[in-house]
Amino acid sequence: MSEIDYKKIKFKAGLEIHQQLDSHKLFCSCPSVLRKDEPDFEVQRKLHAVAGESGEIDEAACFQAKLNKDFVYQGYDTTCLVELDEEPPHEINLEVLKIAVQIALLMNCKILPITQIMRKTVIDGSNPSGFQRTVMIGYGGHLNTSEGEVGIDAIMLEEDAARIIERWEKKEIYRLDRLGIPLVEVVTSPDIKNPKHAQEVALIIGDILRSCKVRRGLGTIRQDISISVNDGNRVELKGVQDINLLPTTVKNEVERQLKLEEQKKPVQPEVRNALPNGNSEFLRPMPGSARMYPETDVPLLKISREFINEAKKTLPRLKSEEEAELRKEGLSQEMIKILFKQNKLKDYKELYEIYPKPIFIAKVLFLFTKEIISKSNSAQKAGVPSSVKAGGKEKLSQEELVFIIQALKEKKISESEVKEVMKRIYEGVELEKAIKFEKVDLGDIEEKIMKLVKEKPGLNANAYMGLVMKEFKGQVNGKEAMEIIKKYSK
Repeated sequence: MSEIDYKKIKFKAGLEIHQQLDSHKLFCSCPSVLRKDEPDFEVQRKLHAVAGESGEIDEAACFQAKLNKDFVYQGYDTTCLVELDEEPPHEINLEVLKIAVQIALLMNCKILPITQIMRKTVIDGSNPSGFQRTVMIGYGGHLNTSEGEVGIDAIMLEEDAARIIERWEKKEIYRLDRLGIPLVEVVTSPDIKNPKHAQEVALIIGDILRSCKVRRGLGTIRQDISISVNDGNRVELKGVQDINLLPTTVKNEVERQLKLEEQKKPVQPEVRNALPNGNSEFLRPMPGSARMYPETDVPLLKISREFINEAKKTLPRLKSEEEAELRKEGLSQEMIKILFKQNKLKDYKELYEIYPKPIFIAKVLFLFTKEIISKSNSAQKAGVPSSVKAGGKEKLSQEELVFIIQALKEKKISESEVKEVMKRIYEGVELEKAIKFEKVDLGDIEEKIMKLVKEKPGLNANAYMGLVMKEFKGQVNGKEAMEIIKKYSK
């Protein structure tokens, strides 16, 4: 097929992105933890399609009902009666509501002061109640992109589904540990201009979401995209997981729809499953408004001006902005990546505020710590008696690192002594004792340096410094030692 003119074919596309939030479940206090052990119990049910608010039965629900499947739900001691649909939902999780409001604000949305929690009919087996609870939090927002503004139609807060374990023709097994984990759903307007633009919009949304209190890891975020051409029917592609594959998936769907038009075949409004190769397959008919009806077991959700203002006070900065600032401070991209991956940005900032030398603080957090732990583990594997084990420590706490950096700021220790202090504390030495050093006479240091230069001529200054620090175990002033090294190693 020749190069596609997306404007000429009246290409329309909008994204729906679902992101798990980092808190307990949405309508109960059960933890949002996926279990790996064997379940404690299971129940079996059938699900039936019911009429929505309009009095009609949704076409997608009818399709699922005709499959006539049995569904088995496995649970744990961390599963409550709400997930089993044997007890009404509790009050909505207020921490999650605050996170959703913050996401809506970062996307320039208006917040609904009063909103109705709804039930969305879902009888594919992923929810034992036969419906999913969902509520609109914000609307009418926008994102700035290279192709102009992209509207944000809605920010929804909803329950995640149970996770599939096994699937047969007439029976499916689900686990309830994922059911009820809070999700925020971001729905864009159909303002996406082309496949590459779809990827850009997804990355912008992802940047905002990752800047807030969300869960990380495989399966915590899901992307769907709806596409139409030439004012035809909308087709929704579910589960476009790989952001780098998104442009290919969009292009392939456009080509599929154009090919159907050439063959004088109608493009059906349907939901398709996005495949790992960039193509898609039929999943089910497109659901409609007939599947929505009010949740009568909970009151109207009221989001007060005070609640919104409180959310604004702790509005997070975008991850991209944080990265730009860290690069400006002098940190490498690799170090920045480690900071975010290990969720150490808050720890880094706390130490940086005390002692504003970014590269040194990063070394303390990662390089020094890793080296100390690695040497300890190697010693234990080699059968060397370990003082670490005797001290009972597994790692240095943030409080201990703050103590060390504060001592550095107050000149109780030098930068060259920090690693030795960390090692002592790691081995169980008390904090105040760990920062006490018996200073070596400057004459002894000079004599040792002279001897080193004579015995090992030709080394660079840093190599000599390493030997000196090893000899005196951090009990020297690094600046004074370096001056002597430069004096004799010329």
